[in-house]
Formats: sequence, C-alpha cells, structure tokens
Amino acid sequence: MNKFISTLKKNKAISWVFGFQLFRLILLPFMGLMPQDAYYYLYGQNLSLSYFDHPGMIGYFLRIFTDIFGQSVFSIKLANFVITSFTILSFYKLASYFLSKQKLQRAIVLLASTIFISILSFNSTPDVPLLLFWTLSLICLYKAIFEEKKWFWILGGIAMGLAFDSKYTALLLQIGFIAFLLFSNKYRKLFLSPWMWISLIISVAVTFPVWYWNYQNEFASFAFQSSERTSSISEFKISPKNFFGAIGHQMFLLLPVLFLVFITFTYKYIKRTLLKFKIPQGKTLFLLAFFVPTFIGFFCLTPIYWVKLNWMMPSYITGIILAGMFISKKLIKIQIIFSIVFHVLFSLQILFYLVPIKSDDTWVGWKELAIETKKLQEKHPNTFVFSDDNYKTSACLNFFMDDKIYAQNIIGLPALHFDYLGDNLSILNNKNALFIDSDKRFKNTNKKGKHNPLLDHYFSNVTELEPIIIKINGKESRKFWVFYCTNYQAKK
Repeated sequence: MNKFISTLKKNKAISWVFGFQLFRLILLPFMGLMPQDAYYYLYGQNLSLSYFDHPGMIGYFLRIFTDIFGQSVFSIKLANFVITSFTILSFYKLASYFLSKQKLQRAIVLLASTIFISILSFNSTPDVPLLLFWTLSLICLYKAIFEEKKWFWILGGIAMGLAFDSKYTALLLQIGFIAFLLFSNKYRKLFLSPWMWISLIISVAVTFPVWYWNYQNEFASFAFQSSERTSSISEFKISPKNFFGAIGHQMFLLLPVLFLVFITFTYKYIKRTLLKFKIPQGKTLFLLAFFVPTFIGFFCLTPIYWVKLNWMMPSYITGIILAGMFISKKLIKIQIIFSIVFHVLFSLQILFYLVPIKSDDTWVGWKELAIETKKLQEKHPNTFVFSDDNYKTSACLNFFMDDKIYAQNIIGLPALHFDYLGDNLSILNNKNALFIDSDKRFKNTNKKGKHNPLLDHYFSNVTELEPIIIKINGKESRKFWVFYCTNYQAKK
C-alpha cells in the first residue's frame, strides 16, 4: 500500500487518473437505475445469440456480474465501471506504443478526465464493451503489423469479432484496418500475407452468432439498424440544428479543450493531405485510420442526419493519442479544471437531483413507480402490467417487480426485443391489465382525460385511474398516467 501511495505521489498523471476513477467509484452506490441498464439487464436474463436492437455483449456482461454479486442496481453499475476501467488500462498500453513518457501521461489524463468515460462507467450501453474490445483490437493489430508477431493476427481477429458482437459500428475496425493498408507505402504488401486474411476471416467467424440470429429472424436487427437511417439520409434535408447539436454533444463528451484539439489536428492533417498531397505514414497513419472514418465520417452526416452522441466514441481512442502529441501542459490544466467543474456539478445532480429532468432517460423514480404499481395490483388482483414507450417503463418495472411486465406488443405495436422473448400473449386472454403511461413533460397532477385508441381494440373497457406521482426530495418530480383495462383479447 505504501508503495502504491508513493507511486501516486511521484506520478501526477496516474494520481489524476486514480482520483477520477475513485470519484466515479464513490458515486456508484448513489446512481439509480437508468432505463438502458434495465433493458440490457433484460438481455442477460433472456440469453440469446443476439438481440433485436444490438448484439448481446453488454447483456452477457451484466448477466455475469448480477449472477456473481446479485441482482441490484449497484451490480449493474459495477459491471460498467469495471469494464471501463479495463478500457482505460488498455488505452494506456496502446498509447505507450506511440507516445513518449511525458506525452503518454498527458494522453491518459485527457482520457480519464472526459465526460464520456463517466457515462460509460455509470450507464449500460453496447458502447461499454465496444470501447474495450476496440482498444484491444488496436493493440493486437499494432503488435501484428509493427512488431511482426504473427499470433497477434489471430488475437486481433478475435478482438475485432468481439467488438462487432458488442455493437455493429465495430465494422469500422475492419474498414480502418483495410484503409491503413491501402494508404501505407510500407505495409500495403500485407495484402499478400495469409496472416492478414486469416485475421479478417477469424473476425467474421467470431461474429457468427449475430449473423445466425439474424438469419433465424429474417435479418430483423440488421434491417432495424439500417433501413430507417438509410431512408432518412437519402432524403438529404439540411438541418443546422443537427450539425450544431452534434458539436454541442461532442464538446460535452470530450470537454471543450480536447474537442478543439481534435478539430485542430484534423484540420492540419486534412490540409496537408489535400494541398500538399502528403499522406501521413507509419504509426500516424495507423492512428488516423481508426479516427477518420468514425469521427470525420459521422460528422459529415450531421448536417443531414441526427447523429447520436455515442456514435463517435470509438474514434476517441486513437484521437486522444493524436491529441497527446499536440496538447500543451497548460491546456491539460484547463482540461482538468473543466472536468472537475463538470464532475462536481454532475455529482450534485446525482446526490440531490437539483434540476428536474423532463424525460424518461433518468435514474430517479423507477423503484418508487414499481412500489406504487404493486399497490395498484393489490387493489386490482389478477392484473398484468404493460407500458408503451419502446422499452423504458417496461424494462424498469421488469427489473424491480417479480411479475412479468409487458410492452406495447400487447396492443399490436412493435416492441423492440420484447417481440422476441417468445411470449404467448394469448395466455393473457380474458385477463385485466394496468396500462402505465409516462407523462414526460410533467406539468400538473391531473388525469390525462383520454387514452390511446388502440386500447379499445384489445380491451372491453378502459378506465383511467388516479395518476402515480413520484416525489423526489419532497418535490413532485415524475408522473405516470394509469389505466385499468378489462378483458384482454390478443389478436391472432
């Protein structure tokens, strides 16, 4: 222990990294359940080769942690924290191949200080395992290419496959890898190497469960992830709001200093390439190959499509290494100040819920909703419970309640992976139900006064009950409309 403390005193960078991670660990017990936590926990409780929205890696990890540490919100948060901590360690190893000791320390502080690391540490998303396997893939590919260690071609293929088993955007790993070889004067010859092709074949083989699940289910997941987005992009409607929204998201995730460094070196390399026709080579090209397709590629879509804030996260790995080559000590200090301020504000929101969140994407109120729903079931015996908001309310109630909770497939609407749980809805025929409907823009405690017309197609009678009002710190913070529905009849 004394040796560890001595190391922290000597190495300020490691001290900062340890401090940020300790801060996050201390906050873990105070974090409530997010809808994403509950939904991917549902993945783990219904093991499958893959799932409708995403591949299943995050669900598998949550299943492992909840089996070991028990079903609790803390177990789920701990899974995210531990996986992300391994991502930080993997990043440190990867960055050491490219940076001097001083620049390596700056890079690891840059990474650990970001908001996106905090988000990954607290919230279950497919990006949590994706970032880990993405980083491990780059370590293996580096070893295979620059150190000519053949076994790392195999390990790299496995890691790339596991990244795809985490999230489909991992396909950009293979794209970046091939782009690096295409533009590299020295390493283009690797296209003739059987090891390179073995690596790619292994990466595809490891993704077999995802492809097989899609084959069994009419490629539903691939269609869901591509068709709607392709249609929106093809419309080509310019939206400044989307563009500036993306900039705001990235400045939040990376913090302003790091984001501006990203923009600066991106401009520098693009200018050099387009005006001087000088394409970076060697290790710099390697880093850019796994940065440009994801960061620049998605940014180019922002004027015509709403790019989600997490889509660019994989590019941060090599992007931060590149930033470590340019950033000054002074800017590092400013980055840390920004980070401390943001994290203090974040912790105050977690602990005291100072600013109400007008959305279902919140960590408060779900357990209280489950308690109130159980009370309603006692007043209305033999009722099942369902909701209609894609997955959020249904998944959260499923986590906190013993009874099975249903989604909007009860009334014939698409319900994401709830449609693939194998439920026979006809066993609910003639039963009564409680329909829980979240009031996202909670303004008053009144009843809704109307209900979804689809309910009338499946139930004999629909009666609105008093809404459930959730108080946080003595303040009315969340509201859920409740409808008592009788005599359910599933449509064939």
